[in-house]
Amino acid sequence: MRLVNVVGARPQFIKLAPVLKAIEQHNHEHPQGLIRETLVHTGQHYDFEMSQVFFDELGLKAPDYHLGVGSGSHGHQTGEMLKEIEQVLLDEKPDWVVVYGDTNTTLAAALAAAKLHVPVAHVEAGLRSFNRRMPEELNRVLADHVSDLLFCPTETAAENLRREGFTNILDDGHLLPLDHGPRTTHNGPVVANVGDVMYDAVLLYGTLAQGKPSILRRLGLKQGEYALATIHRAENTDDRERLRSIFEGLEAVAVEGLRVVVPLHPRTRQALSSQLPEFCSLSRGVELLEPVSYLVMINLERNAKVILTDSGGVQKEAFFFGIPCVTLRKETEWTETIETGWNRLVGCDPGAIRKAACGPAAEKRVRLRPYGDGQAAKRIVSCLGHP
Repeated sequence: MRLVNVVGARPQFIKLAPVLKAIEQHNHEHPQGLIRETLVHTGQHYDFEMSQVFFDELGLKAPDYHLGVGSGSHGHQTGEMLKEIEQVLLDEKPDWVVVYGDTNTTLAAALAAAKLHVPVAHVEAGLRSFNRRMPEELNRVLADHVSDLLFCPTETAAENLRREGFTNILDDGHLLPLDHGPRTTHNGPVVANVGDVMYDAVLLYGTLAQGKPSILRRLGLKQGEYALATIHRAENTDDRERLRSIFEGLEAVAVEGLRVVVPLHPRTRQALSSQLPEFCSLSRGVELLEPVSYLVMINLERNAKVILTDSGGVQKEAFFFGIPCVTLRKETEWTETIETGWNRLVGCDPGAIRKAACGPAAEKRVRLRPYGDGQAAKRIVSCLGHP
């Protein structure tokens, strides 16, 4: 069986890592049913700190194809990817194309495969923010509706797909047993709750992260005595007033005596430099860092007092580590983090940001495992590896 994985952005490299390891394990255990995997990197993220460092750190193999698409408008970037991915698929003739998450890479690969009648498997299917102004929402909805296998991370995601008309939902949306998987998709697209591959990744790399030289020592940070913040979504970075309000909120947190460190996404750094240069000064109490690797980020997350973010992945990682999270948006796809009391939605209001980060918890926090058991990648490969 021939499989093409298509990735292009930082979160996708993390999701890919446990899947590649599961493919290796499958091939070792089933030499008569080898999965021959081809890796395509679109180049959506191309800075070393946002791309190559993740391949190096996670021990990922070098991409078989690096398309080098780079940045650009949504239309230009997606169009270039669509053209390049189509040619790869014509050359490779895979049995499956696997896409991850909700980026332009996800949409382009799903469309290219669907138009060539190559079955598509979407890892992290069924997520919904119900905000169609978010490009990520459009990408994930469209990718789901051209996919043949929809691998959901939670019961909520499977239920979202049920409401959109998907009826072939294995085990009624509950976590798929490890020894069960679809053999065909002739009854229409198959929906399976396999768990969250990002939870797999945290379990795989958590110990390795602890063994790395600690960034805490380098920055003089103490466990439980700082706030970690990340901002990267276009709705925040591309709106000058929203971005100003967020950084005013981070300053207010710093004024309360809690150090705030911000590993800056390149898009955010460019927006600050061009539109709000006054926030680039350390004198305002918010410490701006260069982008950090996955293992460094895990260390920063697990030792923070609170995490402030607009990233879906970081919201979940905060939940995995039991760190309170403040989400700098008005909605989230990861509703389980809200329902269990570990996450609060505050938007960009400075006062709300300060209150949520520095005040007492408003809700009782419940420890549940809505994201599976750390075997999501094994389930995915089992489903794909059966004829």
